[in-house]
Amino acid sequence: MQPAPDQVPAIGIDFGTTNSTVARASANGPVELVAFPTKAGETVSFRSVLYLQQSKHAGRKQTHTWTGPSAIEHYLAAENKGRLIQSLKSYLSDRTLTGTSVFGRHCTLEDLISRMLADLRRQAERQFQTPVAYAMVGRPVRFVGAETEEDQVFALSRLRQAFTEAGFERVDFEMEPVAAAYAYESTLDHDELILIGDFGGGTSDFSLLHVGPGVRQRGRKPQDLLGNSGVGLAGDAFDARIVRKLVSPALGSESFARSLNKVLPAVPAWIYANLERWHYLSFLRTSNVVEILKSARLRALEPEKIEALITLIDEDLGYHLHQAVQRVKFELSHAEQAEFHFRDGSMDLRIAVTRAAFEGWIADELRAIEQCIDSLLENSGISRRQVDRVFLTGGTSLVPAVRCIFKERFGEQRIRTGNEFISVARGLALRAEEALGGSR
Repeated sequence: MQPAPDQVPAIGIDFGTTNSTVARASANGPVELVAFPTKAGETVSFRSVLYLQQSKHAGRKQTHTWTGPSAIEHYLAAENKGRLIQSLKSYLSDRTLTGTSVFGRHCTLEDLISRMLADLRRQAERQFQTPVAYAMVGRPVRFVGAETEEDQVFALSRLRQAFTEAGFERVDFEMEPVAAAYAYESTLDHDELILIGDFGGGTSDFSLLHVGPGVRQRGRKPQDLLGNSGVGLAGDAFDARIVRKLVSPALGSESFARSLNKVLPAVPAWIYANLERWHYLSFLRTSNVVEILKSARLRALEPEKIEALITLIDEDLGYHLHQAVQRVKFELSHAEQAEFHFRDGSMDLRIAVTRAAFEGWIADELRAIEQCIDSLLENSGISRRQVDRVFLTGGTSLVPAVRCIFKERFGEQRIRTGNEFISVARGLALRAEEALGGSR
């Protein structure tokens, strides 16, 4: 039996490139976040990953699938690794990627995403003890890789199809920075013109809009939203720069080898490119790559670095490596210098790094973000002094160089932050409550 319209839970789902969050709003209580069980306790952050592993039972092969925290736990515990897949949201606009082969079976992108979404729905139903068939879903201003409006429509249609396959009967979409604005608005006792900066794993999105109790009371109007802009880079791009500039050189990316009286790069660059996204590391565990690296080690001028790379790949330490990258990025957000420390299995890397060096590595990304913000203001016809507040959310908003972009334009006193990892989900739930209220 379906719940009556006034009993439909107001669910907001922030399906992210790296992490996902689910929340429920109600007219008479605070927004409640869905908690997901892990071996270390509950978490409201659901890692947007799939892990697939094959086993034999009664002579037949079976494929098992885990998502979220459970996927990470099973992946780390497996002696013979299966297939770990993440960042699927980043491929929604890619028409050439219809899916991937998993143990000889073709799985569509929508099918893979729907498996994660189905688990998000089921956990929400368990926690709230009610069917979940409707959700307000976040979407980026511009999907990663989308160059035209047709690409945007294509990406959104694939995401909608994934939600349908996951058992949702109806979904509405809201811009992720607009959703963050709803979360911020819930703290206001007056109206403001605000700039929202939402920094995810794959995209950085911005919205300029009027919010506040007066806006809610008179009813929202299309002209309250003055403009949106976005760029397809954020936290993942910063992480990749750390690996490229800090980690890969310690593993031989700048090393050379002698070959026929010539001095050439010891290892092909494409191998190091796979290190920049930790889930790609498993693709390097092939006999071809093993032979390339063993040969490189024999000819290398710095064989110990190639040996360290072999160890990283052989022991499948990609996830652990990128956890170390996350730690040093966090430490550099709070100190002028830090030590990158990666110790796992037989590897032990210790490398000093300064915040200034890190900011130099991400200079191109910072400029792209600056240009995106300035274009939004210009296209909206709004001057910097007209903006009452700037609300920043998402983990990358904690990076000092990112915050400095807004400080230089608007002043420290106008910047607000808070609930950096859950604001979008909270705002989506509030937006769902508003949408359902209008249809009840």
